[in-house]
Amino acid sequence: MTIKHFSIDYDSINSQNIFTNGDTMNGRIILEISKETTIQSLTFIGKGKAKVRWQEHYGQHDHRYYWSDEKYYDVKQYILRDGDQIITKGRHVFPFTFKIPDRNMPSSFNSGIGQITHKVNAELKQSMRFTKRAKAHFTFVSKADMGIPGLMEPQHDCTDKSLSVFGSGTISMDVHTNRMGYQQGDNLQLKVEIHNQSSRAVKPKFILYERQNFFAQGHRRQNTTKILKEKVKTIEAHSQETVKKTITIPRELPSSILNCSIIKREYRLKISLDIKYSVDPEIKLPIVVLPAFEVPGIKQPPGPDVFGFETFTNSNQPTWSQAHQHQAAPQPLEPPPPYAAHAAYSSSRSHY
Repeated sequence: MTIKHFSIDYDSINSQNIFTNGDTMNGRIILEISKETTIQSLTFIGKGKAKVRWQEHYGQHDHRYYWSDEKYYDVKQYILRDGDQIITKGRHVFPFTFKIPDRNMPSSFNSGIGQITHKVNAELKQSMRFTKRAKAHFTFVSKADMGIPGLMEPQHDCTDKSLSVFGSGTISMDVHTNRMGYQQGDNLQLKVEIHNQSSRAVKPKFILYERQNFFAQGHRRQNTTKILKEKVKTIEAHSQETVKKTITIPRELPSSILNCSIIKREYRLKISLDIKYSVDPEIKLPIVVLPAFEVPGIKQPPGPDVFGFETFTNSNQPTWSQAHQHQAAPQPLEPPPPYAAHAAYSSSRSHY
């Protein structure tokens, strides 16, 4: 075999080996051959794309396949392109420089149903031979989108419930958080005012969970994963209490993906009151997890004091902290749907 080795690699630009919008990547294509040979062209390609694939079964012989693709960039650079060129025996290194497009693109993502991939490829063409290809994936994390409506504003919601079976009276719950957007490692401050004017005791329960949505051909596939869960002390009948919690967003929690039309990764905080033998009243608040690395030109989210939200430094409640886990580029795609869109799609049911 004439070609003994063909590969592509790149240099890290930070300790996390993460790239973001507008970064410049330097790397090399390595070609090792056992004897003098002729090649037609050597091409570098940078690609970013998303895809989803899944199958659903509606009966023994009814299997339906759903798929969708979305492309963000496909940038080519010709290293060698002037027809047949003679390459001498030995090891050859062809450097490249690639500027990642500075546009709104989703972060890298991988699951059994969908992937968002960013990679660099090399293609070597020879006359009367199959094209040889090499590739290397890189981790891309999108810059924080600080333009999401309500991102840095306090959140508030309330609900109430009347008991008529196995009890009587009413229960109301009023929930406040300091904001919707948080970086990994930030503290989410939560205040829950509970008025239990019923004959039953209630137990507040908090669940932070991840929801992944995949869209294709008018259908949706959904996966949910619980991140954190905790209960606090029981609130007795005919009483009221204000519960304060500080929840630390896990540092290893992946950032939200809201700028892709076929894959979304969202987070929710569910606050519910556990009442035996009754449907629990609950409130769900959206939580946007922002990337924690420093990005030039992007101001970091301000602390809770800016929003006038009380800091719970003296709270007796524990803190949650848990680790999880040059060819022109194509024209930009249509803007993806806004956060919390796609309500019209059919979906799989989830207890979250």
